Amino acid sequence: MIAGLVCFAAVGAPAGAATVTAQVTANNVKPLLLTKLQDLDLGTVTLGPGIWSNATVSLSQAGALSCVSANIVCSGATMVSRYNVQGSNQQTVRISAPNVTMVNQSDATQTLTLVTDAPASIFLTNSGFPGVNFSIGGSVTLNSTTSGGTYVGTFNVTVDY
Repeated sequence: MIAGLVCFAAVGAPAGAATVTAQVTANNVKPLLLTKLQDLDLGTVTLGPGIWSNATVSLSQAGALSCVSANIVCSGATMVSRYNVQGSNQQTVRISAPNVTMVNQSDATQTLTLVTDAPASIFLTNSGFPGVNFSIGGSVTLNSTTSGGTYVGTFNVTVDY
C-alpha cells in the first residue's frame, strides 16, 4: 500500500511545470438612452409645370436647405430631426438611421424615399445627463409626376456602443 502512495505522489506533480500570470480588465458602460427632441420637416415644395425629373430637396444635418432646381419652389419653415443620447463618458456611439419610406396621406399608393443624412457616430463627452445632441437631415427626389399631398414617414434611429 505504501508503494502505491509513493507512485501516486510522483505522478501528481509534473517535472518542469511553469506558471504565467495575465492581467484581466473589464470596461463597464452605462446603457444608452436615446431621446427624440424634434421631428424633421422639409417645409412645402411646389412643383413646377411641364415634364421633368430628378429635382432634389435636401436638408443637411446642420439645417441648410437645398432646393436648387428651377422646377420646384421651396417655402415654409424647415427643421432637422434632433436627438439626445446619454451613456458613458469617453465612449463612441454608432448611429444608424436607415432611409425612410414616406407615404402620401391622401393616396397610400404614392410614396417618396427620404435618403437620410445622419452622423455615423458621436463621441460622448460626459456620463449621463446632459448627453450629446445630434441632428439628422435628409433628401427626397421629386418628378413632375409626383402626386400632391402630405407625405409622412417614421425614422428608425438606433444607437449602440
